[in-house]
Amino acid sequence: MGFILLLGGARSGKSKLAARLALESNLPVTVIATATAGDDEMADRIRRHRESRPPGWKTVEEPLDLLGAIRASDPGDFLVLDCLTLWVTNLLGRGHEEADFGGLAGPVVGELSGRRGVVVSNEVGMGIVPVNELARRFRDVLGFVNTRFAEGAERAVLMVAGRAVELDTI
Repeated sequence: MGFILLLGGARSGKSKLAARLALESNLPVTVIATATAGDDEMADRIRRHRESRPPGWKTVEEPLDLLGAIRASDPGDFLVLDCLTLWVTNLLGRGHEEADFGGLAGPVVGELSGRRGVVVSNEVGMGIVPVNELARRFRDVLGFVNTRFAEGAERAVLMVAGRAVELDTI
């Protein structure tokens, strides 16, 4: 038992694969969604994600307290945590510093390690070095968080152009 980490760029197929894995689990599903609607376009994205989920799936909208949301969910449910990228964004926006993320990510990874589920996150460290400090800090923090989740995951998969690439441990 354990969770799968799905990494990839924007529109790479992460959420689609997460939904397929949840359906294939034949378990009740709880989606923990971290997005917040800061503008009309994001509100529309959130609406489309909600509408694409099967009617029996539970959705918990929790932009900050992942640990609480996981603990509050039914232990028999397959969890879809979508996504770490927005969780990191939300926490940085609330003033959290890089040093905070070890203490924030570790307990979430620990709680997930005993659960069936999938965690979605963007891989943002494969491009150019960002020109501003905030963007570099975000890239670095998300890279750290992704690494921490990959260490605790049963499997890690990189999505590229709708294709899944299994990632080995080193």
